[in-house]
Amino acid sequence: MSILEVSQSKADSRVLPSDAWDRNATRRALDELFSGARQYNSSGSYLELMKFIGKFRSYSPFNAMLVHTQMPGARYVAPAHRWARQFRRQIKAGARPLVILQPMGPVLFVFDVADTEPLPGAPALPAWVEHPFEVRHGNIGSEFGQTIENAKRDGVNISERAHGSQRAGSIQAAGSGGYLYVTVVTKPHTVIQHVKRRYELILNSHLSREARYATLVHELGHLFCGHLGTPQPKWWPDRTGLPLEICEFEAESVCYLVCTRLGIDNPSAEYLAAYVRNYDTTPPISLDAVIKSSLLIEKMGRGRLKPRAEGKNRNK
Repeated sequence: MSILEVSQSKADSRVLPSDAWDRNATRRALDELFSGARQYNSSGSYLELMKFIGKFRSYSPFNAMLVHTQMPGARYVAPAHRWARQFRRQIKAGARPLVILQPMGPVLFVFDVADTEPLPGAPALPAWVEHPFEVRHGNIGSEFGQTIENAKRDGVNISERAHGSQRAGSIQAAGSGGYLYVTVVTKPHTVIQHVKRRYELILNSHLSREARYATLVHELGHLFCGHLGTPQPKWWPDRTGLPLEICEFEAESVCYLVCTRLGIDNPSAEYLAAYVRNYDTTPPISLDAVIKSSLLIEKMGRGRLKPRAEGKNRNK
């Protein structure tokens, strides 16, 4: 029995962490769109949103979501100064700016390529601006190893074992305890951080590297969406007690977004497409949890993240 199934069997009349999360959903802007305005209530509109965020690689998943909410047909957006400096284009009169979040600042106003026009002598737009949604069939690179290393800071021990073709992977709470050792490079010393082993994540070694990465993302999606609880609410929420259908839908959504934005084929695309064929409405998921989990996993694949504020350190 998986950890998700165990959590379902223990659900009773007590107040579940997932209930508390749902009661606070209106405090989160994305979940207001979903549970209040029901903007993506239909399974078809939700799939379109996932496709847009997955292929709108210029900005973070959250900002891609903001762009889609304001202009679903957008292709490529940039601030006015970038259109002028990099592409020699100006904003058309009366064009409507789109609002996204700016790193280290409040908001940034951007404009879609359709709302710009060339200045005299402007070069032709590059293909990645004209056709940003072209399908890519990429290979996973350093993101795989970086994600595995970064998972250690959350106490996730990742191993590979030979399984049958019907079992890609799993994640569950670690039973034997122990510690993981995370190397933290500082100047002038290298520090080894001891992190409590909290979770065991197993990947099927018979799968391709890309399939193993997709499985890794799926299982981490379960973790960061809160399906297994949380060691620290500031890290990710405790949403144990959710129906299995919602847990799987959220994890598949996370997998689809992360892998699609890397140009990697993944089985989550068929999962979401099949759901649209069979069901008219989207299950009551947390869009906030899906987007935040996707963003975190993307960061885990780009480079070494800072250790969590816990654990014992020793100089090496």
